[in-house]
Amino acid sequence: MRILLQGDMVAKTTISLIKADIGGYPGHASVHPELIKLAEEKLRDAVNSGLIVDFRVMAAGDDLQLLMGHTKGIDNSEIHELAWKTFEAGTEVAKRLKLYGAGQDMLSDAFSGNVRGMGPGIAELEFTERKGEPLVAFMMDKTEPGAFNLPIYRMFADPFNTAGLIIDPSLHGGFKFEIWDIMEHKRVFMSAPDEMYDILALIGAKSRYVIKRVYPGEGSPLPQDEPVAAVSTEKLYQIAGKYVGKDDPVALVRAQSGLPALGEVLEPFAFPHLVSGWMRGSHNGPIMPVSFANARCTRFDGPPRVIAAGFQISNASLVGPVDLFDDPGFDEAREIAGRVATYMRRHGPFEPHRLPMEDMEYTTLPDVLKKLENRFEPAD
Repeated sequence: MRILLQGDMVAKTTISLIKADIGGYPGHASVHPELIKLAEEKLRDAVNSGLIVDFRVMAAGDDLQLLMGHTKGIDNSEIHELAWKTFEAGTEVAKRLKLYGAGQDMLSDAFSGNVRGMGPGIAELEFTERKGEPLVAFMMDKTEPGAFNLPIYRMFADPFNTAGLIIDPSLHGGFKFEIWDIMEHKRVFMSAPDEMYDILALIGAKSRYVIKRVYPGEGSPLPQDEPVAAVSTEKLYQIAGKYVGKDDPVALVRAQSGLPALGEVLEPFAFPHLVSGWMRGSHNGPIMPVSFANARCTRFDGPPRVIAAGFQISNASLVGPVDLFDDPGFDEAREIAGRVATYMRRHGPFEPHRLPMEDMEYTTLPDVLKKLENRFEPAD
């Protein structure tokens, strides 16, 4: 960790969270310790060279998570190349260990200046640090980017979740949502509470419309051009043209002082809402908030999990993490998720546990249907 001394010129801070599944251990359950060790060595070298200020290497299910603090801005080619080369080196280790799906998120043969569209998922925030700068890194496994729609909406637009929207004047300006149509590759900016109903009309269709970023609304004490939340929106099947694994999204959310309090940022996960993914990316199930130690997806390769790593950001250094879901306050959510998982599993291959046909287009199901296509005949 490089400490910036008093009087140093301090640029805007950038926090980059870049993740990839480069090999599961065993199956799709977790990340092998050798991959974590290698990634830590690569990022430590980057600190020593001055490329980044600080880092943490974490794991959520079978996804290797690289969290980096630096001052180079978002979409920086040096930062993205660092992540790419780390994943490349990790893939070689995964192949040696014969880990499952070694390199499955590495969907290109060569780095081209940015990892977007190459397989890994990315969430990045660039901002001016406040006197106190709490940040939460959320990491999900066995689900899709739209899984963040409901909790992000509740954090920044639902007064039944975020009391500050009512009782804190600094939040009365609301927030602006950047929503992506990930099928048509378009985006729209919409404000809450003014356009609340229209926002819900879009993000309720979570397989198509995904919250990408959230910005402070008019009247906020924070700069309105600096996002306060960011979500990875990469869809692997759109890149690969076929099912190669779930997207396993990540998100970065700032808290306090003109933003939802830390507890308001975490509260949406007290409800284990249904998300798409789970086994073979083909099933609906509850998202379960768990501790770092329990971020292993084993029951039917699930149920889908989310972990929350809490930090204070200081001159781009990462003070933490705190394992925020390692709290008995979320025991009830985990218990409900377990019951819902059992209920959904009892449906077996039937919808609504299995995804509807239009969402199965990029799974392995079309291979089954292709074998049967010549056996269909006109019906009276």
